[in-house]
Amino acid sequence: MTIFEKSDKLLSKVKISGGGRCNVTHACFQVSQLSKFYPRGAKQLKKAFSIFQPKDTVAWFRARGIDLKTESDGRMFPVTDDSQTIIDCFLHEAQIKKIQIVKHSRVNELHPEKSGFTLVFNESKKHFDKVIIASGGSPKSRGFEWLQNIGHAIINPIPSLFTFNMPEESVKDLMGLVVENATARIQGTKLQYTGPILITHWGMSGPAILKLSAWGARLLYDHNYKFNVQINWLSVKSENEVHDMINAEMDRIRKKKIANANPFGLPNRMWLFLLEKVQINSDSPWMELSKKNRNKLVNVLLNDVYAVSGKTTFKEEFVTCGGLSLSDVDMKTMQSIVCNDLYFAGEVLDIDGITGGFNFQAAWTTGYIAGKLIN
Repeated sequence: MTIFEKSDKLLSKVKISGGGRCNVTHACFQVSQLSKFYPRGAKQLKKAFSIFQPKDTVAWFRARGIDLKTESDGRMFPVTDDSQTIIDCFLHEAQIKKIQIVKHSRVNELHPEKSGFTLVFNESKKHFDKVIIASGGSPKSRGFEWLQNIGHAIINPIPSLFTFNMPEESVKDLMGLVVENATARIQGTKLQYTGPILITHWGMSGPAILKLSAWGARLLYDHNYKFNVQINWLSVKSENEVHDMINAEMDRIRKKKIANANPFGLPNRMWLFLLEKVQINSDSPWMELSKKNRNKLVNVLLNDVYAVSGKTTFKEEFVTCGGLSLSDVDMKTMQSIVCNDLYFAGEVLDIDGITGGFNFQAAWTTGYIAGKLIN
């Protein structure tokens, strides 16, 4: 068996995943629940996950001396907190299985023959009886032309998992600030997600924004990434709840400056920013806050709106919505329905998950199934 790698690097995406710790998978061990974390491919992945799912990933690594740990949000990492642990494991396994790895070998064309396939490189051709395509995603349709040329349907690839650019919004001045439990919603839709929001020098990022971008990938693309995002900074459901939170603290804070008495646990810079946004004098005491201003404050805490114009993706970690149509693949074998003895695995498929180890798990699952059946 031979692996052809177009670059001079192996497993570079594994290397940078999780800030260099490698978010291997997610501690969701029920197939019915697991599939819900995939905006594209959820239904089809149920078949694949019935064969190989996160508990199997954990067992596979454990059998090779690699233990994984689960963090509070369900993400799983090697106990070493070092992605090199995972890379070394894969390379050692390839060595044991006597798999040849050839770098700097981009496959330019793939030709089905009466028996097997001819792979065309820049200066050579090679014939193989069976082929697994694990070429990853591509930001452009032309990256899939070689598969389209042999009869496969391609879903136009567009970005998934991106951050929101807000060039006209002053909230960017708070870059580096994190609100741990906020809810972001695309105005005019039912799309929303709750989780940490990170303020960046270009706008907003963090898990809540990235997950929202994944679920809204097609919609936001169609809107040319121009839309309004509504933020509920407290993730509470009603204005009455916010008023109750204020009233519960009023005896303690009534004589204190509003700037210095934040009853909601928001980061201080965000608190001051929101007070200024609704033009509340932060130096005045709480007991002087008028009913009108209190309502303005409650509204901005629950219904803060920002204009988004554009996106930012991380080139090293891009995830695409789109790729090879799943209608062309038998998900129980990962074999092409168009060409016998041709298999697919990973992000080349029209499958993508939200952040948290789900994209890697889809890759491990599809790779495992294809690899088992090709032997």
